[in-house]
Amino acid sequence: MNLQPSSAAIEKVMFLYKFIRTPKTIGSVTPSSRFLTGKMIDSIPWNEVQSVAELGAGTGVVTRAIEQAVQPGTQVLIFERDPHLRHPLKQRHKDFSVHSDACSLYSKVQEQGLNGLDCVISGLPFANFPQKIRDDIMEQIVKSLKPGGLFVAFQYSLQMRNQLKSYFDIETIQFVLLNVPPAFVYVCRKK
Repeated sequence: MNLQPSSAAIEKVMFLYKFIRTPKTIGSVTPSSRFLTGKMIDSIPWNEVQSVAELGAGTGVVTRAIEQAVQPGTQVLIFERDPHLRHPLKQRHKDFSVHSDACSLYSKVQEQGLNGLDCVISGLPFANFPQKIRDDIMEQIVKSLKPGGLFVAFQYSLQMRNQLKSYFDIETIQFVLLNVPPAFVYVCRKK
């Protein structure tokens, strides 16, 4: 009998540990469920995406789904501030460009030689951030997206709705009950 913990169990323990230590930056006690991840990934027309960024990758649950969904040759940028979470992302996703600060999104897009992103996916806990940081990150996202680009984000409340409406056309807001905690998935298009 194998009593070794699974990688999913290890991820959950690491996520809980990080949440307890820094709840303002992690935002949840457990990684996103497959239901939440599925809602986010399924809302993106992957055959039209040549460049995508993920903000707040955490343990890489959504990152793995992105890896399964992207077309060959798609450029993927991953952002995770926590070095203990970022390092394994670099190891597992060697074809992706992994960075530490979502506030440097636009400069990293430029460094990659891209003329903009087709899509930005976010797991950042915006409600936990001071307004200035929210504004800075939103400006980076808008500046980095191509005209008509998609912004797909999950949040645990509707608090960001008005701010998102000022930057994007909100196409849908979907409620995902089967997640801890339940979440809202915003699918927005750059005006």
